[in-house]
Amino acid sequence: MTRRLAEVAKKVGVSEATVSRVLNDKPGVSEATRQAVLSALDVLGYERPTQLRGERARLVGLVLPELQNPIFPAFAEVIGGALAQLGLTPVLCTQTKGGVSEADYVALLLQQQVSGVVFAGGLFAQADAPHDHYRLLADRNIPVVLINAAIEHLGFPGVSCDDAVAVEQAWRHLASLGHERIGLVLGPGDHVPSARKLAAARGIAGELPEERVARAIFSIEGGHAAASRLIDRGVTGIICASDPLALGAVRAARRKGLDVPSEISVVGYDDSAFMNCTEPPLTTVRQPIEAMGRAAVELLNAQIAGSAVPAEELLFEPELVVRGSTAQAPRG
Repeated sequence: MTRRLAEVAKKVGVSEATVSRVLNDKPGVSEATRQAVLSALDVLGYERPTQLRGERARLVGLVLPELQNPIFPAFAEVIGGALAQLGLTPVLCTQTKGGVSEADYVALLLQQQVSGVVFAGGLFAQADAPHDHYRLLADRNIPVVLINAAIEHLGFPGVSCDDAVAVEQAWRHLASLGHERIGLVLGPGDHVPSARKLAAARGIAGELPEERVARAIFSIEGGHAAASRLIDRGVTGIICASDPLALGAVRAARRKGLDVPSEISVVGYDDSAFMNCTEPPLTTVRQPIEAMGRAAVELLNAQIAGSAVPAEELLFEPELVVRGSTAQAPRG
């Protein structure tokens, strides 16, 4: 007991006497300190006293599909900071190939009596993926917010970057440079953000031949393979659904002995970390990560406080960032 008091007190930055008052449900402790102590108990793996177990923990699950794409650590940093300001503790759940699944993480988070869950990318954006774990959260009335383009009918609020505007910005940029043979490297066919990007491209181009669209897994290797196919079909400008895909496209061009940007122009999506340090620096469409992350936390906190939040999607405007991977289309 003494060790538990000491560890929790150190974690929160209060006296052991204060921790004892919280654990024994005594008066004389502010609500903020009380919640901080309870969150520390959860984080350190101690059981709450019986009289306090009816409350949800001040923990919030943050479920990410990966950490290799720098956009996801960036979202985690913004969301984690915003949660901490509200006295909520983020629990980072990152999927790995062959490891813990999204559904397994949801089960673990429910065991911890989390106050809510934020999903930043995941199975909610894939129409053909299993979604039973989302319905489980809804049945338990757990506050949930989804980041970036969910399938319909899940019933959760969300924040998204406007995929249509992103493609319009990238397409018009390449067109202004004289590119007429523009191709797309997108995610799987059931991936909602990719479907939105494709619809936007077709709206601009009128007719977009199927051979100008290549599908890939979201990785540098996937981008390399998909872009290689497009280059073989005569494309001179490539719009990619993520920055890692775009880096793969740059690599594909170089492996074919082509220069980027004088022979092949490449546009990424996200403006994740270090894209201004690549060679050439990557032209990309920036997601407003700070604004989106903070909006997601505000939506979650409103639900935790008991407010009714419409199951709507807030769309945020992207920004084209022109760097060195795009140039005038080659002549001839």
